[in-house]
Amino acid sequence: MRVLILGGGVIGATAAYHLARDGHEVTVVERQPGAGLETSYANAGEVSPGYSSPWAGPGMLWKAVKWLAMRHRPLVVWPLLDPALWRWGFAMLANCTAERYEINKSRMLPLAEYSRDCLRELRAATGIAYDERALGTLQLFRTHRQLDATGADTAILDRFGVPWERLDPDGCIRHEPALARVREKFVGGLRLPGDETGDCHKFTRAIAALAAGAGARFRYGVSVERLHADGDRLGSVMTDAGAIVADRYVVALGSYSPLLLRPIGIRLPVYPVKGYSITVPIVDPAGAPESTVMDETHKVAVTRLGDRIRAGGTAELAGYSTRLRVARRGTLEHVVRDLFPGGGDVARAEFWTGLRPMTPDGPPIVGATRYRNLVVATGHGTLGWTMAAGTARVVADLCAGREPAIAIDGLSLDRYLAEGGGAVSGAR
Repeated sequence: MRVLILGGGVIGATAAYHLARDGHEVTVVERQPGAGLETSYANAGEVSPGYSSPWAGPGMLWKAVKWLAMRHRPLVVWPLLDPALWRWGFAMLANCTAERYEINKSRMLPLAEYSRDCLRELRAATGIAYDERALGTLQLFRTHRQLDATGADTAILDRFGVPWERLDPDGCIRHEPALARVREKFVGGLRLPGDETGDCHKFTRAIAALAAGAGARFRYGVSVERLHADGDRLGSVMTDAGAIVADRYVVALGSYSPLLLRPIGIRLPVYPVKGYSITVPIVDPAGAPESTVMDETHKVAVTRLGDRIRAGGTAELAGYSTRLRVARRGTLEHVVRDLFPGGGDVARAEFWTGLRPMTPDGPPIVGATRYRNLVVATGHGTLGWTMAAGTARVVADLCAGREPAIAIDGLSLDRYLAEGGGAVSGAR
């Protein structure tokens, strides 16, 4: 079977590996000169099933107002006259209830847990290395109010058997010794011991090489222009290098997926939420994090990746702009210096930005479409790396006509119609 995958990020490259290993004729089209050079390039480095939660939740509107007033604010909204942004925003607000939060989180957790397990299986089968660590995530609280508000999340974690532990400052320092230097800055934490870390870009390059070794063809520097539908099937894909015909098609283009799919009648409620990161060389290993520390106040994750510290965060609603804004760098530098002073040389940091494809309810969109030979995988938001390996396995199973190992009913595009929310277009 011929499978054409549009997008050479972590999901597309990993799906290509599975399909090529299964003996299919796989082609990956990617506009960049290599794999994993857009949103997969410099994310926060977390593989965090335990931290898989929708942004839409009770009190989100008031949190957003508070964040917008902060000096080092985790949320930035530019006043765009973009109807897609406003439709997406109103749909998100409609999901900010306790009932919807629990439903949406319960759809995210199984995929995230499955994905981490798939990642472990890939490591065992291939020996792939990407500065990985399996030391958990520490959600760090600067106020008692933050610590006291964890009850709803931990109840859902319990229901799905996800381990967690609530820690006092001594407990936090036991797992992250460098925090002893700033003990006065936090009151406690929530540790998720099943979480992992790793360099997504390193992984994507390595899995793409393994896929190529298994027979997959990667066509870099090729841009997708449009899709051609033929009845209830996709007939071909037009690129700037000519038309490509396959038996099965996968769209894994992140935030750009809605722009490609809208002309053939598929409206994805996905909007780009811009994130930033800095990658800092470590100069004092004892002063650097051991794994991931999530600063709950600033919504910045600080992760150790080999001999580097990666700090990632900020949600900026700015359409498809990839402009690097210095103020966002200031927030990331502040958190690194505040929690891990002297651990890294912030002056030599690499500054990066990428577009996270976000749905208004939180779960990604993974599954079949109205076209019998077209599968979509996008909308993972800040959890693309966390959910990548499992999503890729699901995509490969769907393309091969196999039943996925986990239920994906709540992840398909149909959920917006079934629940009366309509399909909110994320395209311009």
